[in-house]
Amino acid sequence: MGPGPRRLTQGAAEKTMPNTIVRDNVQTMAPTVTKPPGATASPSSPPASHLNDPAASVGPRIRALRDAMGFSLRDLAERSGVSAPMLSQVERGETSPTLAVAGKIAAGLELTLSQLLRLDEGQHVVLSRAADRRRSERGGHRFEELTPPLPGQRADVSLHVLDPGATTGGRADPPMHEPGSRETAVVLAGTLVLVVDGARHELQEGDSVTFDADLPHHFENEGEEATRFLAVIAAGLRRS
Repeated sequence: MGPGPRRLTQGAAEKTMPNTIVRDNVQTMAPTVTKPPGATASPSSPPASHLNDPAASVGPRIRALRDAMGFSLRDLAERSGVSAPMLSQVERGETSPTLAVAGKIAAGLELTLSQLLRLDEGQHVVLSRAADRRRSERGGHRFEELTPPLPGQRADVSLHVLDPGATTGGRADPPMHEPGSRETAVVLAGTLVLVVDGARHELQEGDSVTFDADLPHHFENEGEEATRFLAVIAAGLRRS
């Protein structure tokens, strides 16, 4: 059903980092704010060096990314080489990681250090206009990607239309996604049959299904009208 979430290379996270604090390095990139003569800082205002500081929110961001990927602290510790107690301290904001540690954490989350700290993101809201979406057609199966290709993205949403008698991929070549991926499909109109790992599941309009997308699977439309459905493919560690 179209490409699943993209796996990113570790890139800069694999390089040797100096043993310095992330906050100190990031703050040197922030613009200096010069106050006019005689001006005093408001007690309630945060220091200018902390405005838009990616390091100030790196802990909560790591926690959010870890939760989204379905990782426990132990999972991320094994993937990154950073101990679980250290990860816990970073997530709670009790300590700021060195660049070397942050790079390891980023690699464990399949991100570069810049992506973890949001240094390479110019905007946080990306609109996907209907006229500009990526579209594909394979026989009686048409689909379009609703999510733009963003760095570090862990989920893709796509809209599918299956003509009567059509399938998503051939029976001998079903789509499969990276290990640990899960897929959720929601039937918007018509009827749909999901065949996953040899088992058959019938869905009606309004029904939804979630399954392990790293197993062989495909969808079929055995009805007399076109079927429309949404598919959400999320990457991560499958938890038993």
